[in-house]
Amino acid sequence: MFGLPRAVWLLGWVSLATDGASEAIYPLLPFFLIQVLGAGVISLGVIEGAAEAVNSILKILSGQAADRMRSKRRLVLAGYTLSSAVRPAIALAESWTQVFAVRVIDRVGKGIRSAPRDAMLAGWAEPGTRGRIYGFHRAMDHAGAVAGPVLATLFLFFYPGEYRTLFALTVIPGAIAVGLIFLVQEEPAVGPNAEIGLRLRTTLGQTAGASEEVSGHTSKSSTLGQASEASTVGRVEPLPRRFRSFMIVLSLFMLGNSTDAFLLLKLTDAAGSTELVPLMWAALHVVKAGVSVVGGGWSDRVGRRGVIACGWLVYAAVYAGFAVSTSLVALLPLFLLYGCFFGFTEGTEKALVADLAPASRRGFAFGVFNAVQGFGSLAASLVFGLIWSVAGSAMAFSFGAALALIATALLFVVVPART
Repeated sequence: MFGLPRAVWLLGWVSLATDGASEAIYPLLPFFLIQVLGAGVISLGVIEGAAEAVNSILKILSGQAADRMRSKRRLVLAGYTLSSAVRPAIALAESWTQVFAVRVIDRVGKGIRSAPRDAMLAGWAEPGTRGRIYGFHRAMDHAGAVAGPVLATLFLFFYPGEYRTLFALTVIPGAIAVGLIFLVQEEPAVGPNAEIGLRLRTTLGQTAGASEEVSGHTSKSSTLGQASEASTVGRVEPLPRRFRSFMIVLSLFMLGNSTDAFLLLKLTDAAGSTELVPLMWAALHVVKAGVSVVGGGWSDRVGRRGVIACGWLVYAAVYAGFAVSTSLVALLPLFLLYGCFFGFTEGTEKALVADLAPASRRGFAFGVFNAVQGFGSLAASLVFGLIWSVAGSAMAFSFGAALALIATALLFVVVPART
């Protein structure tokens, strides 16, 4: 359908179900932590930042493991299973430290699955379709993030205040996601051209067997080929300089990219209650889903750098707006515009990683990419929470906007227009 392989569609549905479960909880978590469990603003940054840091370390390790494994699906299955099993335990939390433990274990599962899954998707994509495939996957992810908050809002409408019951029910979509992974058929040599290569080798083998002369020639060629292949065994191809430069610039941007829980906290304060916050979160993901496909396809045509820069500029504008605005009428349009930042950057950044990294090192490259994002989120969330507590939210949001502008300028220095 839409020219996308079946495996891409199935992995998209897996992400939809998983995000449906996760995002039914996430927009309510700031209120639950601060109002129900009595946690503070800094603890919110600690929980989200530390969870992403653990997630990031494991993404590097799982990415390296995926490069060495014939089948990446086992790591993907293990990661989704762990997250789906532990996430509903938030319903039993009596303190913010217990929420901290659940969130960290949940992110452990994400750390295990993310890099292998992204490497699987890269294997199903040609260079000219990477942006579209990653954009589609992010769109499915965001579609789940729409369904989850909408269903959460409906549940709380009929059962007000039953947050713990809602959290426990997220075990259902989690189980669906795990079941779908068993339907994903991974090619022996992951990639859209694997079957063509297999058929070509089979045809050459049959031709060689038809004649003793051809057979002898094939045997010699095979011996030379095996010797050539053996000479590359154990050789680790380094990640290119342009990839490393992009990671440095991304690190700077991520230092100002704190957890979205702070945006939700300011929206909750402006709204005066939590009833509409899940719907606002769902509306954000409607924008994300719609723009992700457009942004990814656009990057295939005009280049990754310009699309990423557009997203980072949107981010700077939104954070600047949150710094100077306090009313819900002003904040809500900015919050929806924030969805364009994700739509332009999420799939496009992953496509750029696939462009810059050699095929044999893509698992590790995606692990590094996700680690930069996770550790950046940890540092940003801690710094943001500290600035908010000491100097107020306006100064914290201004800090994020300034770093986004600086990183955008540097992006044009280190990343070529076309990769």
